[in-house]
Amino acid sequence: MKDVIEDRLIEAPRFSGRWQELANRVLEGHRLTESEGLAILRSGDEELLDVLAAAYRIRYHWHGNRVILNFLMNAKSGRCAEDCAYCSQAGTATSDIPRYSMLDSDEIFAGAREAAERHAATYCIVIARRSPTATELDRIADVVPRIKAAFGLNICTSVGLLNSEQAARLKACGVDRVNHNLNTSRRFYPEICSTHSYDDRVETLRAVRDAGLDVCSGGIIGMGETDQDVVDLALQLGALEAESVPVNFLIPIKGTRLKPQPLMSPRHCLRVLALFRLANP
Repeated sequence: MKDVIEDRLIEAPRFSGRWQELANRVLEGHRLTESEGLAILRSGDEELLDVLAAAYRIRYHWHGNRVILNFLMNAKSGRCAEDCAYCSQAGTATSDIPRYSMLDSDEIFAGAREAAERHAATYCIVIARRSPTATELDRIADVVPRIKAAFGLNICTSVGLLNSEQAARLKACGVDRVNHNLNTSRRFYPEICSTHSYDDRVETLRAVRDAGLDVCSGGIIGMGETDQDVVDLALQLGALEAESVPVNFLIPIKGTRLKPQPLMSPRHCLRVLALFRLANP
């Protein structure tokens, strides 16, 4: 096909075959390779719509055009002892944020009512903490059965590092899924956190899986990582077979170590989303 632009005859590029062939292979069970992932992130602007079309085919095959709403309740804010560079709730951050201990059961229950009123399918209880205390787990165990009985919501928790006993406790009280993001690659992880390790996070996900809970794990893009780090994260999450993969893009927050980090281009963000869909169909 040829187009005329400003009286110049140009040849319209044809890249759709390459990416549609990759989508075909993924639909047939192919696991994305490192080189394929890097090719997605480094594809030219003239290929972008074809890359997105390939990713959309995967999404439509497995999920149609459905959108599922999750409602998050920040049940404990600030005063976290960890030093995660991106987080305004970290002990090292000076961000101006609300700081409060864990909400009581009635406040968490009221949040679930709002989630149901807004037609959310999942209600996620989040606390800023290295690992939940026994008291915090007791509160979750108290309120989750009430929420499920009243509203029928799926329950997710994001409560920090977990051992096998803590994960089993969450499963026993009715929690359906646990969120614990890997955030970035193993190589880059020491650049964003020193108070716990990448392996600590992987062990938490194993405990969650062993307890019979669904795994929700993703990452934050734009923290200074390389393309290789992004691909490594996407492939690691594919190997873990996480049921839900949140892809977050860093918004640098005043008072955090990553405040000077530049924003990403929208095109890069779209390529990242295509990569994660093709790596985690």
